[in-house]
This record gives sequence, structure tokens and C-alpha cells, in this order.
Amino acid sequence: MLNKLFFTILIILSTFITSALSEIKIGVILGFTGPIESLAPAIADSAEIAFKEASDSGSLLNGETITVIRADSTCNDPSAAIAAAEGVIAQGVTAILGAVCPEATEIILSESALPNGVVMISPASTSSSLNDLDDKVFFRTSPSDSRGGQILADITKDRKIKKVAITYTDSNYEKDLAYAYREAVERHGIKVTTIISHENNKDDYSSEVATLAAAEGDAVAIISSIDQGGKEIIQASIDSGAFNKFILSDRMMSQSLIDIFGKKLKKSFGYIPGSKNKGAGFFNKIASGQGINSSDPYTGESYDAAALIILAIQASGNTDGASIAKNILAVGNEPGTKIYPGELKKALDLIAKGKKIDYEGVTGVNFNENGEAKGSFLEQEVKSGKFKTKRQR
Repeated sequence: MLNKLFFTILIILSTFITSALSEIKIGVILGFTGPIESLAPAIADSAEIAFKEASDSGSLLNGETITVIRADSTCNDPSAAIAAAEGVIAQGVTAILGAVCPEATEIILSESALPNGVVMISPASTSSSLNDLDDKVFFRTSPSDSRGGQILADITKDRKIKKVAITYTDSNYEKDLAYAYREAVERHGIKVTTIISHENNKDDYSSEVATLAAAEGDAVAIISSIDQGGKEIIQASIDSGAFNKFILSDRMMSQSLIDIFGKKLKKSFGYIPGSKNKGAGFFNKIASGQGINSSDPYTGESYDAAALIILAIQASGNTDGASIAKNILAVGNEPGTKIYPGELKKALDLIAKGKKIDYEGVTGVNFNENGEAKGSFLEQEVKSGKFKTKRQR
């Protein structure tokens, strides 16, 4: 009787331990409220496509599954960002996907991820202040805004703009991008008539638009996001007749903007990080099936960030942060079998057999030695009621 009871307890404990070990927790920390709240859901959902793909494969560390823990950094509240990070770390996350806004990313990295040895991959923190960090746990799948500013300037030149007024949200990310853009357009011989900041969440932007209009310009460049005054600057410009051509940074490029303004944006253009490679086509089909618009900013980068976490865990053979960090570059760069969206089971099985992989993903992933994605960009314009890609740059 005693032996029977002992074996019953042993079976229960074994089942509990197996269940506990079969779950890998990943934190997804984004600005679900605040200045990018309209973009965050699609970014998070795109990551969760990859996490579910890996869980359903049965090939991740001999059948383990992933549990996602979402947390809100708010983007603009440092204490909220730290609380979000500490909350997911306390729950035992293996890695963090996020953040998006650079201020939140930097404080989470320095105050939480780095001290706890937790790997962090951002799909959208493009600030040049994050360039070449000597931290060993931070990576990003989106290119730096120093490149983004140059790309937007190249597009502006090719669109025959001779004079441009610039406005940006008064935050580190938008300021860095705006001044990178100004420097690049001036090198192209384009006159910058004025560059001004605008506050977030104002009721009335008519004075800012009046200042931009007084300086004149063939177009106004809005380095902002839809939820940081960007759409209100457009509205005030249209209402006053100040501008009818808008040059848009990546976080302005959302279908919701066209849904608001329709044909009034027909002369507008901008860019998003992205690619037209083989993997982008695969992702478009997968995302569409989940009701996600793959042309929204950072959706592809988010799937890629999630996939890299998954593949680095498999290459490590465990969930140790230092081991995962060492394997991010190994699975994301050559040599090896090229892996695209929808092929995570194939990749996991190859790694389990000791084979090398080269994760190309949605965006043509290729890291430099510091974990910076080189990246590519898509020039976009408004056609037939949508942002359509004109070319890859």
C-alpha cells in the first residue's frame, strides 16, 4: 500500500515537472497605450504568429510550447516601462520582444534586461542612440533611423521636391530622425524652410501649421506618429489649405490614416522598413490569413524578432539568456539553409540535427557584429485608397 502511494505521488510530481518544463515564457513589451497604440496590436499579433508556429510544431526543445506575457511600456512613461519589464521578468520570461519607443527600450535594457541577463530583441526601436551598444543582450530587427533619414531624403529628391518644411514630435526618436532627414535633404540641394517640434496630445495645431506655412515649402515632412499629433497636423494643414502634399515617416504609414483622409492624401508618400523579397511574400499570405495587414509598420520585423528568439533557444538547447544571446547572430546570418516565414518547424528540426541555418525571414535578416539589422526600406505612396509600395531601397 505504501509503495503504491509512493508511486502515485511520483507520477503526480513527474507530470507537474514535465508540464512546468514544457512552457517557455516570452515577454512582449510594447506601447499598447500612448503614442503608438494604434500600431502596437499588429506588431504584437505578428510576433505571436511565430510563437504559435513554434509551439504547434512540436519541435522546440523536444515539444515545449511558448506562453506570451504582454505588458505595456506606454512609450513615454519611464516608470511604467520599468514596471512592465520587472513584471514579466518576475514571471520568469526567457526573453523580451520589445520595446518600440527608444526611451522605453533604453530604460528597460539598462534597468531590467541587462542586470537580469534577459535577451531583448526590438522590432522597431530605430533610434541612433541605440547604435553599437556594447551590451551583449540587445538586438533589433529594424535598421537605425540614421539610415531611415537618408532613405526618406532620397525619396524626397526623386519626387522633385525643391523646398520642404519639417515638423517632428518633441521626443528623442522623432528629433533624431528629423535632423538626420534635414541633413540628408540639404546634401541633395533641397531647401529646408523651417524645422519645428510639436507637442503630443494637443487639441489644436493651427499655430504650428501657420508657422510651417509661413516658411513655405512644396510639402511638409511630418516626422511623427498618427497618435502623436501627426494626423492633427495633416487635418490642420488641409483645413487651412497650407499644404496638400505630405512626406511621412514610418510611424505615420498606417491604413488608418488613409481611412481618415482618403483622397486628400493622394500626393503623399513616405517609407517603412521592409522588403519585397521571397520571405515578404510568404509573410503576407500568413498575416492576411490572421487578419493582419502586413504593410503596417514593423509587422514583418516583429515576426522576425520572435522567430530569432525561438531559433536561438533551439540552438542553445536551453533557455539560458547568455546562451540565447550568443546564438542570435549564428541563426540570423550565413552560412546555413535559408529559412523563411512558415518554415520554423523545418528550421527547428535542422538545428536539432546539428545543421546550420540562415534565417532570412520577412526582411532579409542580416546582422552586423553588434546585433544591428542592416535592413531595407520600402518607398510607399497612396494609390487606390491604400499605401502601395513603389520600390525597395
